Amino acid sequence: MSAHRRVAFAGTRLVPVCAALALLAACTQSGDFGRPRTSVWNGLIDTTGSFSTHDRGRLLLDTGLTDDEQALRDRAWRFVQPASSYTAFQDVLLGLASAHTMPPTWRFDEIGAYYDALTGEPSRSPVSRYRQLGDDATADARLIPLFTALAARVIDADAARLRSLPFAKTLDAADVRDAAQRVAENRCLIAWVRVEAGQRLARYRFALEHLFAAAPAQESVSAERALMMLAARRNLLDPLLPADAAARCGLEAAPLPVAQAGPRVVKD
Repeated sequence: MSAHRRVAFAGTRLVPVCAALALLAACTQSGDFGRPRTSVWNGLIDTTGSFSTHDRGRLLLDTGLTDDEQALRDRAWRFVQPASSYTAFQDVLLGLASAHTMPPTWRFDEIGAYYDALTGEPSRSPVSRYRQLGDDATADARLIPLFTALAARVIDADAARLRSLPFAKTLDAADVRDAAQRVAENRCLIAWVRVEAGQRLARYRFALEHLFAAAPAQESVSAERALMMLAARRNLLDPLLPADAAARCGLEAAPLPVAQAGPRVVKD
């Protein structure tokens, strides 16, 4: 191969790589505490939505996770989908990161679902129901600090990964897309746990209020304390990601811009 042809071939090969790196170059810009700025993170999530089906599946199937990433997924799976298989959990996560949507058959539990299950056995006494509620809320609260610490380490590692990409000389476009996809998966997983923790708190609160209205009891005090503990620890998840992370991952509807918001009620 002539020197001219080798140069032309190298230039052709570098074009997609440079284009992919350009999408991630802004990720070297940091916000508070060294985290990527909100707009940078949003752009990364939006970018992964344009990947092909092949690219979306490559990362989970062919590339190993770090120890922290695997532990993050194991803890999240037990929290958000304990009744589902790990494969089903992976499929949902992949859809969140690449297509920004949940499967059509997947739904968050209704706010009254926990209360319905708690009161589904008429033979249970109000005291045992309060104790079960308190035990469940306490168990969830104890999971959050460990998950938060693990998520923070994954986020720091992802930031280092993204900062390195613009300087890497041997990565092709697929390698860069895989790295971006992995970061998007990690972020959407953390956002999913944050949403679920908030919904758990809302379901527990609903159950406690309805239990007390039906059968006031002293045991409600312990249950209330458990909910306060869960609420405080759920707040540990907030600083990890931008406020709109869940909407960008397809976990909840994004708020409408003011110009598109529905009409307010006005007096004649």
